[in-house]
Amino acid sequence: MISVAIDGPAGAGKSTLARKAAAQLGFIYVDTGALYRTVGLKFSKMGADTKLDCDISSVLADTTVDIRFVNGEQRVFLDGEDVSEEIRTPVASMMASAVSAKGEVRAFLLEMQRKLARENDVLMDGRDIGTVVLPNATVKIFLTASAEERARRRYDELISKGMTVTFKEVYDDMVQRDYNDSHREIAPLKQADDAVLADTTGLSPEESLQLILNIVKERI
Repeated sequence: MISVAIDGPAGAGKSTLARKAAAQLGFIYVDTGALYRTVGLKFSKMGADTKLDCDISSVLADTTVDIRFVNGEQRVFLDGEDVSEEIRTPVASMMASAVSAKGEVRAFLLEMQRKLARENDVLMDGRDIGTVVLPNATVKIFLTASAEERARRRYDELISKGMTVTFKEVYDDMVQRDYNDSHREIAPLKQADDAVLADTTGLSPEESLQLILNIVKERI
């Protein structure tokens, strides 16, 4: 089986580019960030904040996260409910960053991710795919762009979905997530030693996709 690991900071376009690249390559796309957002949503629905002052293991014991592919598109289900749209809010983003720093949550989701890679040709994106989840991935890419550009992309995405946010809110959220993800004790965001750096600052979506495809094809 072939596995492609794409890591990078929030708003780098990992999900969009990975989904399109997987479709062109004929691979299954696995959005691991959606899994952490889903777990974060569970805690948010319980009334927890980013401090997570609760019994995390007990909550996880009563939590079911499923990935289902509907017409080739990944949908994420929390306790049987499709939450694929609900997990894309700024609140879900911050909760995702909070839960991803917890070892119990990472262990909860790790085997699910590895099982998918053992059984399928996959393109998987996240924060620690090449360093922790799939350290022996066939291809590793670290996808990034400037914080300003990443915030602008995320802002435009949220506005297009009818959400009420300001650019400053999105930018501040982006900078805070960058700090949280790169400074957490467990599996911090960093470029794997054998990963190819792909900086899409100033590139169009089409140019960014082609950059990813070229890197993958050169190394398979």
